[in-house]
Amino acid sequence: MTVAAPARVGVVACGALAVHVRAIAKRRGWALDVHPLDATLHNRPERIAPAVSELLAALRPRYAALAVAYGDCGSYGALDDALGEVGVARLAGENCYEIFAGDALREALEQEPGTYFLTDFLARSFEHTVIRSLGLDRHPELRDAYFGHYRRVVWLAQRPTAATRAAARRAAELLGLPLEERAVGDGGLERALERLIAQATAAPRAAAAPA
Repeated sequence: MTVAAPARVGVVACGALAVHVRAIAKRRGWALDVHPLDATLHNRPERIAPAVSELLAALRPRYAALAVAYGDCGSYGALDDALGEVGVARLAGENCYEIFAGDALREALEQEPGTYFLTDFLARSFEHTVIRSLGLDRHPELRDAYFGHYRRVVWLAQRPTAATRAAARRAAELLGLPLEERAVGDGGLERALERLIAQATAAPRAAAAPA
């Protein structure tokens, strides 16, 4: 008897999570196609929901099931409203820091509310996604306007290599803040992604978008 291969799931992913989502999918043998959006959208969170909606519409004819690997990410519910209109689920969580770290994030904020968080991706891409994207390479005097209320940087390390540690240290230096490292791995993302994919494949979206 021939058994049909499982339908592939199209996943619209935050650029900061896409590499991890692909790695987890490969490790778990999940049939996912990951379609990333530029991580610099986080600097303009009002653009996240429209960008996700546009990409979902483009992918709709290709997949029986779609999912979104984003937290709310500062959209203040706009992303959930957009996804609710098309029946697509996203990762549970406010942002990628919470998805990765869970209780460790809340504990860090209880210890010091003025904590700026890094993930591996953000540490490695900091000069592009933060410094240049915010114009601080051209106007370094704006650093305190953006980051003056922070008191420390906490690197939530998924894979604490020497190279990423050096990048995290460099990011903290650019902000003029002390660095702390907390190894959190990618288990939180894996569990959240597992729930998301189960939800997406249990109730695939309708073949056509709502009128």
